[in-house]
Amino acid sequence: MNYFNKNCLLLLAIALWLGGCMGGAGKEAANSQPTAPNIILILADDVGWGEVGFNSETKKYTPHIDKLQAGGLSLTQFYVHAVCAPSRTALLTGRYPFRNWTDWRTEDFGKPSYLSMLGMELARNEAGEETRRIHGLPAEETTIAEALGELGYVTAIAGKWGAGEWLPEHLPLAQGFMHQYGHYAWGIDYTNYTIPHNAPARYAVYDWHRNQQPLNEQGYTTDLIANEVVRLMSEHEYTYGERPFFYYVPFNAIHGPLEAIPRYEAQYDKRYAALKCLDDAVGRIAGAVQQYGFAQNTLIIFTNDNGAIRDSMNAPYRGTKNTNYEGGVRVPCVWYWPGKIEAGSSSDALMHVTDLYPTLVSMAGGQVEQPLPIDGMDMSQVIFQGASSPRDEIIFEVSQSVRPPAIRKGGYKLIGGELYDLLADPLEQHDLAGEQPELVRRLRARLEAVGRERPPLPDMPLMSPALPWVYGQQEDAHAPPWLKQHVQAIRDRQPQEWAPGTTPWPQAPVDGKIEYKGDGR
Repeated sequence: MNYFNKNCLLLLAIALWLGGCMGGAGKEAANSQPTAPNIILILADDVGWGEVGFNSETKKYTPHIDKLQAGGLSLTQFYVHAVCAPSRTALLTGRYPFRNWTDWRTEDFGKPSYLSMLGMELARNEAGEETRRIHGLPAEETTIAEALGELGYVTAIAGKWGAGEWLPEHLPLAQGFMHQYGHYAWGIDYTNYTIPHNAPARYAVYDWHRNQQPLNEQGYTTDLIANEVVRLMSEHEYTYGERPFFYYVPFNAIHGPLEAIPRYEAQYDKRYAALKCLDDAVGRIAGAVQQYGFAQNTLIIFTNDNGAIRDSMNAPYRGTKNTNYEGGVRVPCVWYWPGKIEAGSSSDALMHVTDLYPTLVSMAGGQVEQPLPIDGMDMSQVIFQGASSPRDEIIFEVSQSVRPPAIRKGGYKLIGGELYDLLADPLEQHDLAGEQPELVRRLRARLEAVGRERPPLPDMPLMSPALPWVYGQQEDAHAPPWLKQHVQAIRDRQPQEWAPGTTPWPQAPVDGKIEYKGDGR
């Protein structure tokens, strides 16, 4: 298919989407819970509560996301974790991330300011190089991709993995996904697909792959991820017949570094150009659902991994990414399925990212039980029948995490030593710890009890070489010449020295608080 015809089809998909061919359904059509739907789970990165149009007075950036919200169900008390990796592993497993130490990101074990919180220093590999310890989602965890795959689903990830970037057992194809596209680590450049490595080198490493092989292509990653999803959808029926699909689409947008985007450079600053591109991509995926005939049996979920890097972006809530204030952990969440979910509906039912695993597996007709106990709860009745949430507690952090222990119990939230009544004070302006010491004591006791369920820190092998060419141990061992040439050209332009205590990534939070500078990378 030539470039012109391909883009005409994409424009047609968006036109169908905007034209309302996937229009909302009334309450009478939303009473029964279906089984085995196609599922497209879209996860944005670092988008603030107040940056999507339906939570803001500014509507120009996210018309496609807003259309999902207008035609579906908006969850107004949907919670994640304070940074990307814990939210992703909680989504994948239905388990609190402290249970497998993924409340620590993989890269944290190569950052001195983070290691010091555990009384650790940078390790040295057999070559004597300072290097990071290798961390990732353990192979014994059961992922949502594995659970749905056992039910006959075709499973694919297109976007940011964020649950391990080196050993084969930590990568998507070993964790239940039949198809992989995108990057493994925390935040790549959108146009050259590299990321600043650490421990201790600050130089670029390549991180763009298809089916866990380095991929040499051109384009803006947000667009490329949408391209891949649309391509998979277009080929699905021919390749897999009537088997349902599960597409996990974790965009790296709008995580830093933010880059100039020519098609929006004259209209928006870099952040909101990135947000506009993300919205375009969501519109293309939603339009392709209609174009390829999947609209009647496809659930689209849109949510975000954590809050944005400035309080103002999370307005009206307090706090940022890497904190457990509402601005760091309460995120937009929309469920869209015309004819099955009531259009324009809203629910304040308490829901946590771990709930996605049991809810989606149950919807698909599977058994939620797995070898390891899960923390998520089946929210099918909340989604399809407007029931009250069965959840009254969320554990955000326990001891030995990066951030102070934090819990929401009923309407109260304890963050370290601070207590807030979210029902009366959702903006967390009035610390009640001094007024309600007994409640603080009970919540701390609960956190201590749950914290005792954290396993010992596992043995972690060391990354060698300390500075690879590309993420993926097997890929690095066979890195092609084009990749080495591309990466070396970028390294030659990078700073060759850094002042003591300075790095190209933010330092660890202090007392549960952090101040991001620049675009947050």
